[in-house]
Amino acid sequence: MKALRGFPPAPVPLAAAARGAVALAVPLLVGVWTATPVPAVIAGIGALWGVSQDGPDPYPLRARRLGCMGLWAALGLLAGELALRSGHPAAVTVCLVVVALLAGAVSLRGRLASVSGMHFLLGATIGGGIPVPGPWWQAPLALLAGVGLVVVLSAAPWLWRRHAVERSAVLAVYRAASAALAAAGTPAAEDARRQLTAALDHAHQAMGPHLARRARARTEPDALRVAFHGAVRLGEVTSALVWEGRPLPRCVTDMPLLMAARLLPRPGGATGSAGTDRVVRAPDRAVPRTAPDSPGLRALAELSAETVRERPDEVPARLPAFPWHGRAAQVRYTVLLAVCVLVAQLCAELLHGPRGYWLPMTVAFVYKPDFGPVFRRALHRCAGTVVGVAALGAVTLLTTDTYVLIGAVAAFGALMAVGVRHHYALATTGLTAIVLVLVQMLGDHRALFAARILDTALAAAIVLVAHFVLWPRSAAERAAEQTVAALAAARRYRDLAPGTAAAQRHALRRTAYHRLAEARRAVAHARGEPGRSDRRPADWEDAIASAERMCDAVSARNLEAGPAGSAHPVPRCAAAGAVGG
Repeated sequence: MKALRGFPPAPVPLAAAARGAVALAVPLLVGVWTATPVPAVIAGIGALWGVSQDGPDPYPLRARRLGCMGLWAALGLLAGELALRSGHPAAVTVCLVVVALLAGAVSLRGRLASVSGMHFLLGATIGGGIPVPGPWWQAPLALLAGVGLVVVLSAAPWLWRRHAVERSAVLAVYRAASAALAAAGTPAAEDARRQLTAALDHAHQAMGPHLARRARARTEPDALRVAFHGAVRLGEVTSALVWEGRPLPRCVTDMPLLMAARLLPRPGGATGSAGTDRVVRAPDRAVPRTAPDSPGLRALAELSAETVRERPDEVPARLPAFPWHGRAAQVRYTVLLAVCVLVAQLCAELLHGPRGYWLPMTVAFVYKPDFGPVFRRALHRCAGTVVGVAALGAVTLLTTDTYVLIGAVAAFGALMAVGVRHHYALATTGLTAIVLVLVQMLGDHRALFAARILDTALAAAIVLVAHFVLWPRSAAERAAEQTVAALAAARRYRDLAPGTAAAQRHALRRTAYHRLAEARRAVAHARGEPGRSDRRPADWEDAIASAERMCDAVSARNLEAGPAGSAHPVPRCAAAGAVGG
């Protein structure tokens, strides 16, 4: 389908790619120059994991996620290292099983807990599989130093572009609203409205910390809160116009962009059109004569003409989170993860003896049902490993010079940073090649290329067999739970009493659309798992789509029943240029 206006293809994250290259190359260069390769490689592993979690969130959230991940990874590394140093044959295996139980117990409790739990297990696999000389505290500190480098590179722009991420997220809502209005009356209208919901959800998450605070002065966050509250109201108006189902002229579809030019602050706190992309004025065209004074158009005119004010209680500070699974499901996942790690570790000892960390490490990466369909994740892991091994093999055929290999690590780090945002197989390609170089720099010159491919395939097979034999309905169960919760939220929004306060209306509306979007993702997750012979995913999707249309109709009804005497004339294109004044 042709890209909607306002939604070009996602750009390549060049800044993240540059951070990935620098974060991975710097520790290795320092290690070569100072003749301390072992701490440098451990720091490189920390940087590698940091790059894998360097997302586009606001800077304080990035620092928090990376910091928690680094602390848990260092704790896991210390546990594995102490088990390996104990010299007991079963110490590492017992350590990995215990860590897997702890990691699984927290991994389905939220995104931050999931990332921390996974890296807790990854740290234990590295600490128990790679002997590190020197004092026991050296490796955890080196790992934290690598993560700290990524934190500095990722969060440093906060010093000079403090709220740029939040501003971009709010601006994306206005662009999405413009695209949805442009798609009104076309087959792409519902998809455009879902894009608007996704943009609002992202902006809500980015603005959450600011919404929880009271305004103290006319600062940039205050202006962003005003713009966000305007975006929430614009979302309701846009849904109503999409529900009306008729094409709209350019003067109407450009109104969200004009509002953004007026409301969104430039860096430094000022507002004005220079703070957003240039808005091209539309030629003079009349509003269609059919339904010339619809509730949606009246509401859009009112919203465009009035001075938007901050409404602290209009929407919840945080979007409601839906638990991944209940307690029984979390226990089942915890036990299955520990069993998979145990089987992988036993296979590694039989096949490789010491340094068989690749098998349990792959299990920790693959068995993450909260990160997407397990089957697809396993396939992407295998494909990325094959390509990564082939790519590094091509490099080593040409040269084994240390500086060339460090340059390759930088290139693969940039590739991984791009893959983290676009495709898991691409991220795995970069990660595989980087880890192979790091292992070589530790002095392990065994022929590992073919072994790593076989190990990855074996670990993926262990996860898939355990998951689909012992818990085949996990994705379907969660999709059903999410759909039921979303339909209940939509009914609560539908059953609003006439004259309900705007604050409650917007809160219920935001919750309903957010729940419906989450349910749609859960159903897509269930579709991505094999063995789906029933028609329930299609039924769930139909129910979600019907609920979305119902919420659009409710939005139109609420606007039609707006406060009397507040109507503004329907905007005509001749006056479009004055809307943002």
